[in-house]
Amino acid sequence: MSVNHITQELFEFFQELKRNNRREWFLANKDRYENQVREPLQRFVSEFERPLREISPHFRADPRPVGGSLFRIYRDVRFSPDKSPYKTHAGIQFRHEQGRDVHAPGFYLHLEPENVFAAVGIWHPDSKTLQQIREAIATEPKDWLKTKSDKDFSGLYELGGESLKRAPQGYEPVHPQIEDLKRKDYIAHIVFSEREACSPDFLDRYAQVSRRAAPFMRFLTEALGLSW
Repeated sequence: MSVNHITQELFEFFQELKRNNRREWFLANKDRYENQVREPLQRFVSEFERPLREISPHFRADPRPVGGSLFRIYRDVRFSPDKSPYKTHAGIQFRHEQGRDVHAPGFYLHLEPENVFAAVGIWHPDSKTLQQIREAIATEPKDWLKTKSDKDFSGLYELGGESLKRAPQGYEPVHPQIEDLKRKDYIAHIVFSEREACSPDFLDRYAQVSRRAAPFMRFLTEALGLSW
């Protein structure tokens, strides 16, 4: 039976939090956060475990409230000029079993008023990881082209993220794959509406689009010497 894990109440909560991003307001509305955001999304994570394992047994759906797939709502403001204490969106990352943080290979879901999307890949990888991916693209260009042009993937996802303005060190500017070698992020995304996210069958749809990203995720995962 289909279940609404995500409701319009979630988006309304974040709209109000954006206007009242301070500790006093959040504490007064913490029950709303627990009931309308955190607990339903933890159930979403738990129920996504089975379809995720069918995609790859090496990625984790972890429903723990701390250290799990659902990111905490508290912002790290130590190095930010913006001292707002709370995030005004919910983020879920299903990362590789050997990944420790947001920079690991993963499947991601972003829930924010007027900004709902699913993403896959590796965001802001460290220099060693970036080099491993570039080497895989340079040494296996046919596999990379086949992966990113796969109809199930390219017909649904849009590649994005930041790129260098010049060729990275060790690669010629005329390299056939230079535009992909210049990437600083290896991510792709698909946009949803709030209405789609609130649909009873959204978990199934998210599983379907995640499956269609499997070739892309497999290439990146194996480029890092990790098990797919």
